[in-house]
Amino acid sequence: MQPKIFFGIITSCLIAILSACALPTPAPPVPTPTRAAVVQTQTGAPTNSPTAVLTPTSTATATFTPTRTNTPTPTFTPTIHPDLEGVTIDGLRAREYQGGQIRITNTITVTDAYTRTYITYPSDGLTISGLMHVPFGRGPFPVIIMNHGYIPPSRYVTGSDTYRPADILARNGYITISPDFRGYARSDSGLNLFRSGYMIDALNAAASVKSLPNADPKRIGMWGHSMGGGVTTRAMVVSDLIKAHVLYAPVSADVRVRRFTGGLSGASESDADLAESYYYWTRKPEIIHDVSPIHYFENVTAPVQIHIGEIDTTTPPMWSEAIRDELIKQNKYVEYYAYPRQAHAFIGNGWTLFNQRVVAFFDKYVKNAK
Repeated sequence: MQPKIFFGIITSCLIAILSACALPTPAPPVPTPTRAAVVQTQTGAPTNSPTAVLTPTSTATATFTPTRTNTPTPTFTPTIHPDLEGVTIDGLRAREYQGGQIRITNTITVTDAYTRTYITYPSDGLTISGLMHVPFGRGPFPVIIMNHGYIPPSRYVTGSDTYRPADILARNGYITISPDFRGYARSDSGLNLFRSGYMIDALNAAASVKSLPNADPKRIGMWGHSMGGGVTTRAMVVSDLIKAHVLYAPVSADVRVRRFTGGLSGASESDADLAESYYYWTRKPEIIHDVSPIHYFENVTAPVQIHIGEIDTTTPPMWSEAIRDELIKQNKYVEYYAYPRQAHAFIGNGWTLFNQRVVAFFDKYVKNAK
């Protein structure tokens, strides 16, 4: 076969193949609508749908929506109510304790050494009841304020927790005054935040001594057991009227330890401002610090004697040790006695030794005070 003929056959075949494989002529382009049609997702077998007719609409005008930011809600901090601020140690130091007239309401007992009577006196606008022992003799006698420990008010009677040591002190030449504290026995009820009301009653009892003709208002000591030891601890950083302090198994001088705020007992139920301030600030460490006597021992001006039972589980020895250690740190005079096998209320030889030491201490720093 001739090359030209072969080339022609190949060329014809290529043209035929290309013609069979050629793409169809595209349809004229469909005009693009001015607004895109919404595409719907359909499930199941496709169906013939009528052609959608585009209806021209007005052009939407864009509007600006500001971005929302989360602004934190401001925290409301109530101001410190004056009554609450007044029971900080600085607030108590700024107060005046004027007391008033001690009135004998009834004579209970006349012993071979003293007369025991019921009394009342004013404190912070309240009438406080109590018990008084007065030795026989002309006087003027030194005076000891006796602060009782915690006893449920429903079980408390005048003189509870103090009449036995008061008997010993009266036989040794001391007038003793045992306040019932607000809310106890025949005393009026009153505000008692952080138990400061009890201390106010104790210091007003001391200030009222000047109304007794046979008492020496310049020779006053203070004795306190348990809760009453806490009352005495607070008093010794507030007033310089007291010449010597005895702490018998005292509660902690740091309110963080015992966490007793005293509640709103005695407050007016309608005093919403005080309630709001109280429930907020009593949970703040700065207030707990400011009402704790242990942070103010630099203000102690009189000797201190501490007594604690080594097996006391009501007021653990570590509380008394902390008071002792901080007094030493502040260069204050302190005597510390721990009693083996004695609990919260001393008995037997421990009780006898305790009272001997108390009398000797008060004789030195109160009876013979200049």
